Amino acid sequence: MLGGISIWQLLIIAVIVILIFGTKKLRNMGGDLGGAIKNFKSAMNEDDKKDEDPKSLPQDQQANNMKKDADFSEQKDKS
Repeated sequence: MLGGISIWQLLIIAVIVILIFGTKKLRNMGGDLGGAIKNFKSAMNEDDKKDEDPKSLPQDQQANNMKKDADFSEQKDKS
């Protein structure tokens, strides 16, 4: 039992969905969803790599990050 829904109810819902959409359309929707998730994960990994590798940042952003680090160090020294 899954949250008040039995396996038989889930099977009936699955059959109704297959009858409405058809297997080919469901397969295409599943592939599209999988591709979207794959692209999202790869974009997140690229973003994480940019955060880890400061050399990959544009020059302006590198300078801003260095200034922020220096400002933080000054504030830390004052405390």
